[in-house]
Amino acid sequence: MLSAPARAELLGLGLELTFESGDVLLTEGAADRHLYVILSGFAKVTATVENGQESLLAVRVGGDTVGEMAALDGAPRSAGVVACGPLQARVIGPEALHGLMMRRPEVAMALTRIVADRLRWANRRRLDFRGYTVKVRLARLLVELTVACGRPEPGGGYVIGFQLTQPELAALTGAAETTVHKGLRELRDEGLLGTGYRTTTVHDLARLARVAELAEPVVPPAPRPRRGSVDDRL
Repeated sequence: MLSAPARAELLGLGLELTFESGDVLLTEGAADRHLYVILSGFAKVTATVENGQESLLAVRVGGDTVGEMAALDGAPRSAGVVACGPLQARVIGPEALHGLMMRRPEVAMALTRIVADRLRWANRRRLDFRGYTVKVRLARLLVELTVACGRPEPGGGYVIGFQLTQPELAALTGAAETTVHKGLRELRDEGLLGTGYRTTTVHDLARLARVAELAEPVVPPAPRPRRGSVDDRL
């Protein structure tokens, strides 16, 4: 989203930090206001629902920001963020961020676009819950994850390089875990999906998009210089 000068200035702010799997980047309800730019790796965004259980809201990858809402409005964190595997990120304090936004309005516009994109994503999920079967909702989610952060395989197909558990897939698709298990089994039986240790492979993205009832053609991701790298996203 950013021009080369704005991108360089953004990535020159703050400190670069390294996280391991399970490390907490942000805590739900906390009053801190810094923002992270994920440089490489993957993170899960979670929130606690009324019954006290933790629910997965989204997955973020290299080039994504996390913590932008509190950085912009100063309200308590609406969700927590946890690294799912080795992760590098740049942490930027609110004063430095606001100064950059004043100097470079395109940074403010980019953050506004990020918030708008995520609102649209949440609205799509709500509509999917009411309008599609669980299998279709699951296929739509897998297509989105593949296009956003899949790695092309030499023999064909795309690997999603992080593991989502069945309860997490259930949270993202608004379905019961047993129904998600059935939908995954059907997609595997149809040759569309493969699962392994900490990976999910989409064997046929075009067919999966048809199962997902997506009207627009799916553009496969280009080869990536680093897994989940900031080079792919900013």
